Amino acid sequence: MWADLARRTNRLVPNVSVAAVADALDYLCLAQLYLHDNPLLARPLTPADIKPRPAGHWGVCPPVNRMLAALGPLQAAVPDGYELRVLHGAGHAGPSALAHAYLTGQLGRAHPGLSQNEAGLRELISGFPRADIGGEITPMIPGHLHTGGQLGPALAIGQGTVLDAPHRLSVVLIGDGECETGTTAASWLATRALHGTGDHGTVLPVVLLNGLRMGGPSVLSTLSRAELTAYFNGLGHQPVHSDGLDIGQLRQALAEALGAAQPLGIPGPSSVLVLALDKGHGAPARLAGTPAVHKTPLRDPAGVPAEFDALADWLASYQPDQLLTPGGRPRPHLLPALPLPRSEPGGLPAPRGCVAASAQVAAHAAGRPFAQVVPKVLRARAEQGLFRVFSPDELASNRLDLTDEHGRPVPWAVEVLNEELCHAWAQGYTETGRHALVVTYEAFAPITLSLIQQQLKHRSVRRHVGLAPLPSLVYLMTSLGWHNTFTHQNPSLTTALLAGNDPSLHVLTPADSARAAAALTFALRKLDRCTIVVAGKHTHLHHPLETVDEELRYGIAIWPHLTHPGGEPDLILASAGDLPAEALTILARRLRAERPGVRLRYVHVHDLTVLAEDGTRPIALDPDAFARHFGTRAPIVLATSGHPADIHALLGRRHPGPRLTVLGYRDPGRPLSQEHLRRFCGLDDAGLWKLATTLTDTSKEIPA
Repeated sequence: MWADLARRTNRLVPNVSVAAVADALDYLCLAQLYLHDNPLLARPLTPADIKPRPAGHWGVCPPVNRMLAALGPLQAAVPDGYELRVLHGAGHAGPSALAHAYLTGQLGRAHPGLSQNEAGLRELISGFPRADIGGEITPMIPGHLHTGGQLGPALAIGQGTVLDAPHRLSVVLIGDGECETGTTAASWLATRALHGTGDHGTVLPVVLLNGLRMGGPSVLSTLSRAELTAYFNGLGHQPVHSDGLDIGQLRQALAEALGAAQPLGIPGPSSVLVLALDKGHGAPARLAGTPAVHKTPLRDPAGVPAEFDALADWLASYQPDQLLTPGGRPRPHLLPALPLPRSEPGGLPAPRGCVAASAQVAAHAAGRPFAQVVPKVLRARAEQGLFRVFSPDELASNRLDLTDEHGRPVPWAVEVLNEELCHAWAQGYTETGRHALVVTYEAFAPITLSLIQQQLKHRSVRRHVGLAPLPSLVYLMTSLGWHNTFTHQNPSLTTALLAGNDPSLHVLTPADSARAAAALTFALRKLDRCTIVVAGKHTHLHHPLETVDEELRYGIAIWPHLTHPGGEPDLILASAGDLPAEALTILARRLRAERPGVRLRYVHVHDLTVLAEDGTRPIALDPDAFARHFGTRAPIVLATSGHPADIHALLGRRHPGPRLTVLGYRDPGRPLSQEHLRRFCGLDDAGLWKLATTLTDTSKEIPA
């Protein structure tokens, strides 16, 4: 379908229109970098028209602009029910995205001050790099998808966007420097992990072979045409080459690449379009082929006469008055190659009944082990459709049996031994309105930290713009360090994410397997969150479920079966996680049996973010609620499955001070048995008993 559409638009839309769009994009990019005034050179250029400190990136713009121009007729002709997305690997192409959104009119619809008129054109050019929208690609630029500032995941994210979406074509623009990243390198081959997992759309990777990365020649550019072809053939891709200079040849190459493109998951080679165009094409000859073209090739044209003359000639070479009207609109001969603005797809309905549904799951799961209840939650969610589980080869190890009656993996669960790919696939899937879960070992989840942080930044901007909420990013971290080898002990993902203060972050620490099933159900139903569920696969102790509703709704609850009613207690025990809940429950039972005069309050923290300072997180406890749970005088022993520093940092200025003792994972610096690790961290029975009795004996000696 896509190849036929490309061939038809090649016949109907003249190359001169497409070439004019490419020139207009180039000119607008260059003008954004350099011009302060005189946007269409309506009068002779003067140094006063030039920005005193040009900023931005020129190098990637020319090849990106040619691809956007070549795709324009195709985008304009996409029939109802189909979708073509452009995904940028290089966020540096911000000037291109802004220029393209301006020419199509989408930018003015989103930001009226940047409409297609004289004032809007002047603001587009003089206001770059924009403090309000950004000088790189963000969700505030309509029509362009770029989901974070990290190089590498674009191809895999593009693959995620077309999973279970046979109506969608995602064109992924990948810099040749980006091809040096491990994530991109793995993405070429990883499509084989998706064979037979559903009916998918198509990804067309476009490698922008410009010869340079920021500091020097790219590795990919050292390959000859024959070597490059052999490289991609070996990875299962059929390269189609274009030099990018001849627009007609580029459009033919695009049609040929689309003709050879296979829907994702179909065995056999699929195409990749290799667009060879020198980085910073169009820059003055003396700078061509040098790293200077990565950003602004001419550093001070307002102050250096030779640079001023070079810039004046460069800008004039595009004949901007032949591309845009004095009123800032595209000339008529550009219009056939420009797509019309399209409405954003409607948002997802707000979820309802999340607490009730999740509590019901907990009730059905009561007393049953992790391996029985969590897979059941995932299967139930998969029956609702448009749901995917991604895991780096760890489902069986994590006691998640997601096989069919014949022992074969279910098609909606994909395993590949690469954490970054799993995240990127899930990111592409959720960014296009579907629900996904990443399951991984606690120790290896930090591999994807930067990707998660970049996605959170992307989501934060979406919320700022008022775009519709998307499905949550959900991680299930199991195979916890408490039951693993020394090399597999690393709970630092939550530490780093909590430090970021993103309000959408929730770290769920359920006390047992029934609560883990409920937490996962809850997390997968909510929208626009990043939820990390920390749940060990070895949970043995099960707790009464009378407070599950409260834990799900408010993130914290006092457990009445271990709490003395009324008044300030002598000791407060607080758990965050299943192993801490087990350890402190055993302690509470022993205290009640052997020290009946000690009044206890037991608190379970189901969501770590409730501990944050009031007003800094959506469900942070207000002062009165904090006092109801943690008292005002009694010593507190809080045990967490993660780092103790997480708790101290969350509490911030309302830290209870010397009343609080936090126990959690401490790196022992050497291999220890599970028993000795708990003892080293103070979570063994004897250590907890000594701590509790010391605290209660001491507190009784101090006058109230």
